[in-house]
Amino acid sequence: MDATYTFLQHYWWLLVSLLGALLVFLLFVQGGQSLLFTIGKNQKQQKMLLNSTGRKWEFTFTTLVTFGGAFFASFPLFYSTSFGGAYWVWILILLCFVLQAVSYEYQAKHGNLLGKKTYQIFLLINGILGPVLLGAAVGTFFNGANFVVEKQNLTNIANPVISSWTSAWGGLEAAFVIWNVLLGLAVFFLSRVLALLYFVNNINDDEIQKKSRKQLIIETVLFLVFFLTFFVHLLVQQGYAVNPETKIVSLEPYKYLHNFLQMPVVLVVLLLGVVGVLFGIGKTILSATWKKGIWFAGTGTVLTVLALLLCAGWNNTAYYPSLTNIQSSLTIGNSCSSLFTLKTMAYVSILIPLVLAYIVYAWRALDIHKITSKEMEEENEHTY
Repeated sequence: MDATYTFLQHYWWLLVSLLGALLVFLLFVQGGQSLLFTIGKNQKQQKMLLNSTGRKWEFTFTTLVTFGGAFFASFPLFYSTSFGGAYWVWILILLCFVLQAVSYEYQAKHGNLLGKKTYQIFLLINGILGPVLLGAAVGTFFNGANFVVEKQNLTNIANPVISSWTSAWGGLEAAFVIWNVLLGLAVFFLSRVLALLYFVNNINDDEIQKKSRKQLIIETVLFLVFFLTFFVHLLVQQGYAVNPETKIVSLEPYKYLHNFLQMPVVLVVLLLGVVGVLFGIGKTILSATWKKGIWFAGTGTVLTVLALLLCAGWNNTAYYPSLTNIQSSLTIGNSCSSLFTLKTMAYVSILIPLVLAYIVYAWRALDIHKITSKEMEEENEHTY
């Protein structure tokens, strides 16, 4: 039974990590919104940009909700600790995505009270804050957060709260940790890189194509600066190791470097992801006619983020370290659901390939015709 339970814990961390990786890829929608006034120099171009990413915003929102739901079902103690304590961070993230949904639905409606420009500014805010806040939140998986877990309180009728936050900032203190901010900025610039690659693939407009390829160089340099700084620090910093026998958490020098070396499959996934991202970007910059960079860079993004998240939770590592009490740190073993719950959900997860197949089908149906200026000139209820 113990072997099965351990396997299911690792299995569900894999699925949650995969959802997180897919979410980071889909943030190209937010990246496109942040580039609205950079690439789009007139209303027609801005409309093409909005429709290019706007037809995919539901995928991002759905993946975010699914990611949160999967975390809640498989690792409920993390959900109650982080969402209950770092509530301001998650409220701001959800508010950004709500602004996105409202803006896409109402900006093109005749007679809207706020005006189209206001909704476009809302999209710009979502495009900047959404990726930065999500990246900073993920940064706490490596750099820790301010909480205490006291499971014995579960039997305390007067105060049955087992996890509590020790900071009055409600999670916003993560924004004052430089390494969290660096990861947030890396995710932000990555979202812009992916958006530019998607514009090249999805919009048939010579001027937008030219501007996107030129801007891609700038965004790539900024992304590499922030990501490599974060990643190099990650490899040399102390990590939170868990003794498999005693379950005691302790600091281990070079823990995340050790994780990659001790899990060669994860290291290979990481390297393949990095190669995919660099190949997709590099060939798009060097070739004026190649348009498939989004698929190589997108796949590479999923693999790279997947490897980083697996490194955070596998190999006897505390994926949510406590800065207040190191023994309160959360691991996939002490924060997961019961064996029955994980096993039941594992059966349900067999349906995941069917869901992914439907997403691919819907994506292809939306992308079967590329965005053109002629389409934007036509009166169409399906345009934003």
